[in-house]
Order: sequence, then structure tokens, then C-alpha cells
Amino acid sequence: MNYKLRSLVAATITGSLMLGLAQHATADSTTDIVNALVTKGVLTEEEGALLTKGRDNEVDTQKKKEKKQWSNKLSIRGYLQTRNTAMVGGDDVGVNLFSDRSVGNDRSLGDQDKSFLIRRARVVISGDVGDRLGIYIQPDFASSATGGNNLGQLRDFYGDLYLTKDKVHRIRVGQSKVPFGFENLQSSQNRLALDRADALNSAVKDERDLGAFYYYTPETTQAMFKEIMDLGLKHSGNYGQFALGAYNGQGANQREVNDNYHIVARYTQPWKTETGQFYEAGIQAYSGNYIPVSTGTYRRRNPTTGVIATTAAAPTIADRNGIKDERVALSFMMYPQPFGLQAEWNWGKTPGLDINKGTNGTIEEQSLNGGYVQAMYKIDNFKFLDTNGTLIPFVKWQYYDGYSKAESNAAQNRVNDWEVGAEWQIAPEVEFVAYYHRMKRSNLVLGATAANAALGGPNTDYETFTADAIRMQLQFNY
Repeated sequence: MNYKLRSLVAATITGSLMLGLAQHATADSTTDIVNALVTKGVLTEEEGALLTKGRDNEVDTQKKKEKKQWSNKLSIRGYLQTRNTAMVGGDDVGVNLFSDRSVGNDRSLGDQDKSFLIRRARVVISGDVGDRLGIYIQPDFASSATGGNNLGQLRDFYGDLYLTKDKVHRIRVGQSKVPFGFENLQSSQNRLALDRADALNSAVKDERDLGAFYYYTPETTQAMFKEIMDLGLKHSGNYGQFALGAYNGQGANQREVNDNYHIVARYTQPWKTETGQFYEAGIQAYSGNYIPVSTGTYRRRNPTTGVIATTAAAPTIADRNGIKDERVALSFMMYPQPFGLQAEWNWGKTPGLDINKGTNGTIEEQSLNGGYVQAMYKIDNFKFLDTNGTLIPFVKWQYYDGYSKAESNAAQNRVNDWEVGAEWQIAPEVEFVAYYHRMKRSNLVLGATAANAALGGPNTDYETFTADAIRMQLQFNY
């Protein structure tokens, strides 16, 4: 056997062994090995060509196969929010902020954490799995339940069906945000204030529901939305220039309990001035019938005798098939370049508790109105030590005279709050928010008792309290 033949046999055996031991190796890896042997003179060009004969087609086939793998198009991202609150003044009674359990004191009702709290722990898996379908999956690992915190719960799981490849027309089906309000649609990852304003957030539990929504977004509007987001201007995301949809109406992760859809429609118009300033204005409305949760007893002052006592039973629901639930809202956004202004207001009808009706109170149709105004100023290239980030001081006032239909017994909720502070974007992956929060609002958490009142806690449920707090949040983006 001559040298060349021995080399050929050796190379062939070596290549065969490598292929046999690595069945998942790609065809172009084999070609690279042969080319290296030719370069080193172990094989002639003719022998190399003989070994790689047919490999070019395998390489092309492999690359086409990889291109078709939809899993290669998915991205994984998310964020973690850890909070801490220090009470610094106000009424010396039980303080509960139902949207944030880190806000509380020794007389708080229920399961207040009153110290460090993981508010959100999100993981997002998203991407287009073809020319006609995009998917979005978002669980949250900071949910709470009886006996513990930081449990996993679904937030979003939907598919976008692209009726046109330019994504101008699409239909979203699954559990997703309901297109009502700007701040409701704005991700908590981007929002300045730690909580959404009660007036609009009370419209949809967890901002989400199960349904089907049509979105129309012209390419010019898509480009404008993208430019706003790329500039880091606290956009709400692409929920269409026009939206129309139907959804169950009971809120995220809730069973539907009546044969009735909620119908929602929204129109928003962004524009850009010659100076480069971005604005956006919108109008939205929804209508349906909602069945509130009438649960347990509550402590109240008898409207006739004035005596404080616990009701004998849960409140009566005026209509077991659902109570009218409808709203209309206006939104305005002047994006911070550097000064910004954001405002929303809504009016409508909602289920609400009248503690003075019936033996134990009655949940019936009530009126509501309220909203918020927020001013902010964006300071880029904010330097501290060797960081170079962005600082956004802001002030927010919110007002609500209405009811929170998704909370126990759809209790009355009156809010008149001020928030003053700043968000410091230390780096793209780290943000810190700190602000003073002046609260004057209804306590929507149940649990007042005579024994609790004797210790200085709330005398009745659903009392109004005044409190001052310093609230902080550290956010990690990944």
C-alpha cells in the first residue's frame, strides 16, 4: 500500500469515526476537516474532492433546515423588581396599599410584608414562528397565595395572527392586555410610578383578560412607535393605532361566570413636530356586564343606629347575571424630550358596594370618575462615580371617586394621592426608583375587628386613611 493510499484510507477511517461519534455534527464541519488535511498536505486536492463529494448539497440542506426551525427565532428576556417601603408619617392606624404589600405598619390588616418584597419577577419568551404567527409568553414568579409568596402565575400567553406580512392588520388571541388606557398598556418595566393609577387600573383586573383583539397599525405608525421606543421615551408598546376586541370581562386568570362578552375599542394618534417632539392622544371605551365577588362579612357602622358591628353575611349582589360595567377614557402623552407630560381621565358605570342598603349592604350599579396627571423631566448623561445613565425626576397626582370592582365586595375607593421622586437608570440593565408618596385613600383590605380597633387599628373596614411613605424599588433588566 503506497503512502497516498495509506493517507486516503487513514483520512477516510478518521472521518468515518468522527462522523460516527458525532452524529449531530453539521456537514460543513466535515468539509472543514477535509480542507484542513488538504492544507497540511496529508491529502491531495483530488483526494479531498473525493471525500467532500456531495457535501455541498448537505451543507445547503442543513442550513435550510436550521432556518426553518421556529425555535431559533424566539428571544428570552425579563426583569425583576424588589421593593422596600419606610412609613414616615400620617395616621397611626392600619395602612394597606392593596397593590403593594411592602406598604404597611404594625396595625396593617391581612398579610402585609411591610419590608422587602419581590413585586414582579417576569420571564418573557417571544418571537415570530413564521410569516403569519408571532407568540408571546410571560409568567410571573412573584404572585402570592394563602400560605406563601413568590408563586408562578400566567400573565400573558397569546398568538398574533398577521393578516398581512407588513403586520398592518393582525388578530391577537389568548390572554393579553386589554387595550384600554395608556398607563395600563405601559409595561411596569417602563413606567415611572411604582403603581398604576387606581382610576383606570380598576377597569381591568391585572390589565389582562382572555379574548380576541384586532389591531390596525399603518407602517408609518409602526415606524413612529419604534422610534419612540428606541429613544427610551416610556412608550406603551404597539397596541395598534386602532383596536377592537371582545373579551370575557372577569379579568386575568379568572373563570368566566356569565354568558356575556365585554367589547372594547381604542384609537390613538401619535405625531411628531418639526422640532422632533413626540406627542400622542387617544380615546378608548368598553362595555359589558360584570359579576363582582361578594365574600365574607365586613365590619361597618350601622346607618340607622350608628352602632359599629360585623355584618351577618356578605353583601347582596343586585343582579346575579352581571351589573353594568362601562367606561370611556381620554389619554394624552407629551413624551419627555426633555420635559414630558402624561395625563388620563375616565368616566363610567361600575358595580359598587352601598353599605347603607339592605341588611348587609348591596352591590349595584354605581358611577365613577377619576384619573391622573404626571410631569417628568429626562436628564441624559447623568454621571455618578463612573456611571453615565439617565435621571428622570417626576411628580404625579391621582384622583379617583369610584369603586374597585375586582376587590372583595367591590368596595368604594376614594383616592387623592401625590408622588414625588425620580427614576435613575444606572445602566440599561439596572434601574432604581425612590420617591415620597402622600396617600389619602380607602383601605380596600378586609380584616378590621373590635380587638384590632382597641390596639389602634381600623375601627371599620374600608376606612379612609392618610399616610406618608418613602418607597424604593431596584429593577434588574435582562
